[in-house]
Order: sequence, then C-alpha cells, then structure tokens
Amino acid sequence: MPTDFKKLMTARFFFTLAVQMQAIVLGWRMYELTKDALYLGLIGLVEAVPALGLALFAGYIVDRSRPLVVYRRLTLVSLASGLLMLLSQLPYFEVTISHQVILLFCSSFLTGCARAFSQPSMFSLVPKIIPRVLLPKSSAWMSSAMQTARMSGPALGGVLYGFLGVSGTAVIICTFLLVTIVSLYLFDFNPPANVPEKNKSIKEELLSGAKFVFKHPILFPALTLDMVSVLFGGVTALLPIYAAEVLFVGPEGLGILRAAPAIGSFLMSAWLIKGEIKKNAGKKLFGAVAGFGICILVFAVSRNYMLSLLALVCAGAFDGVSMVVRTSAVQLSSPDHMRGRIAAVNSIFIGSSNEIGEFESGVAAKLLGTVPSAIFGGIMCLASVGVISLLSKKLRNLDLEELEKA
Repeated sequence: MPTDFKKLMTARFFFTLAVQMQAIVLGWRMYELTKDALYLGLIGLVEAVPALGLALFAGYIVDRSRPLVVYRRLTLVSLASGLLMLLSQLPYFEVTISHQVILLFCSSFLTGCARAFSQPSMFSLVPKIIPRVLLPKSSAWMSSAMQTARMSGPALGGVLYGFLGVSGTAVIICTFLLVTIVSLYLFDFNPPANVPEKNKSIKEELLSGAKFVFKHPILFPALTLDMVSVLFGGVTALLPIYAAEVLFVGPEGLGILRAAPAIGSFLMSAWLIKGEIKKNAGKKLFGAVAGFGICILVFAVSRNYMLSLLALVCAGAFDGVSMVVRTSAVQLSSPDHMRGRIAAVNSIFIGSSNEIGEFESGVAAKLLGTVPSAIFGGIMCLASVGVISLLSKKLRNLDLEELEKA
C-alpha cells in the first residue's frame, strides 16, 4: 500500500480510538454526576443528532473542498471536544456539577459534528491515492484498523478512567487526537477540490447524493440490506440483560461480549487483506448477511456463555465480510465529483441502523421479552436477505472485478 494510505490509516485509527475512549468516559462521568440513566440516552442523542443531521451538508462541503483540509479541520473540532471534557474536570476552575454536565454535552455535540464529516472526507481521499484495482484490499486494511480501534478504545478508556480519572484520560485522548493531526499534516498528497456543478441549487446538490444512491441498482439494495439486518439483528442494547439475567456472567462477562463482534470483524478483515473478495461478491454478501442472522439466532437461544461468545464472534466475522464488500462497492460505484455526498448517505444508513437499532431492540424487548426480541431480530435479518435477493438481481450478481473496469 502507498505510504500516504498508511498515514491516512494511522490517522483514522487514532481518531477512532480517541472517539471510542471518549464515549466511554463521557457515559461513565455523566452517570457519576447525575445517577440518572436518562442522561446516558441524552448524551448519545446529543452526539447522534449532528452526526446524522449534518451528514448531507458534510458530503456537500467535502465535494466542494479539499477533502484532506476537511479531515484536518474535523480532527481539530474533535480535539476541542476533548479539551472541553478536560476543562470540565479542572479543580481550579471550580466547575459546578450542572456546568460539568453542560460541558460534557457540548463535548459530545462536537464529537457528533466531527463524526458527520469523517466518513465523507475519508471516502473522498482514499480513491485519489489508491488505484481502483486495490480499492477492495484498501477497504480490508481500513476495516481492520477501524475494528482494532473499536475493540481497544472502550477497554482502554475504561482502564485509564479507573486509574487516572477523567482528567488524566482526557489528556491521553487529546494526545491521540494530536497524533491524528500530525499524521494528516505529514500527508504529501492534497487533491484539488472538485469543480461545482453548473445550474444546480444548493438544495439540489445536497440531495444529489441521496438521489444517486436511491436510483443505483447496486448501492441502494446493498445499503438497505445492511441497514435492515443491523437494525433488527443487532443485539448490542440487549447484552447487559443477557449478561445479567440469561448467561449470569456479570459485568466482566459483559465486557467480553461487547468486544466479541469487533474481534470477529477484525479477524475477518485481517484475513481479507490477503484473501480478497472480488468474484461473486454479491453472492458472498448475501451469504455473509444470512450467516450473521443465523449467528444472532444461535445467540438468542443460547444459555451457554462460550457458545454465546462464539456466536457473537462469528456474527462480527460475517459483518466484516459485508462491510468490506459494501465499502468496495460504494467506492467503485461513486463518481469522483460526488464521493463525499454518496459517503454521507452511506453514513446515514449506517448511523440509522446502529442508533435506531438500539432503540428498536429496547422497544422489542419491552413488548416481547428479551429472548423473543432477539429471535425476532434474527428472523427479520434472514427475511431481508431473501426479499432483497429476490428483488435485486444486480446485487446478487455483483462482481467487483467487473466494477473495477467500469
């Protein structure tokens, strides 16, 4: 892989690591201050609103600017978020509890703003430094780095919080963000901005990415498949209940359960760096999502901790296949002048499935019970595979090698 891609991957790794650590610290500190579970939901909502609400605008900005400049600026915004978290804990400022809560909400909001611009700028940069034939491999490399950060970030954040408190952990988070900024400023290639499309209003340009995706015979069914499968099949919100009332493994077992899908995804992404998916990518995508649904069903009915853990690791591995194929398809199908806006729509699909999926899991568990709701999610995931496979022949027959030549 080119040196610039390695610098970019390093920057993405440390940015994601810092954001994951910050999420853990913000949640724990907020609960310590308020002792109110509602505030935990609110701090997640405060981050999700700008992350999803600004996504289309972020894609528009990335497509009209130099994507590297945008990425550098978003890391500065995230650094400001970390500094706000640090400021809330400095004793000589004598910050009251209510002011600490406000500063933590502000920190979360800035992180959401940075998240909105992260994926569009990254998607715009990678194809400019990587040949089309290497895009599937670069997706596997980037996915591997991201999953490593997602595995280690929460654990590292929790351990450091226990030993160093909020202030010490905030300093380390800010240090990781500074490493991100340095990596980006060592980047040699800064591609020019795209030329604005003529005779188009800002509204038309903001919505053009969504229109492109919704009309595309591969992207729309691929993103829909991922969204529906994760929306219903995701069990993250149910893991505390499973750990406490089904598997009886306590908080220690819960931590391992939370890490299990990321471990599986990381291992699969690492394997895909050498064993690329190009031929019959569509069939492998549907097979992977079906495998994910089956693993969720196994997890739903299991009463054995090791079997449940294995099911989640395998679910993460199947999701890793889906992620690499989907990312490669988005990269190869996107026109250069629209990459930011298309990536923004992609991030909305992903964000909606994750954030709304946790809400759906909670509502389903309330109405149906914990185990029946997880079973329902696995069945819906398998149903989505069958329906979308029947409706989308193009996606079913997707071949990334043919897409590379298009």
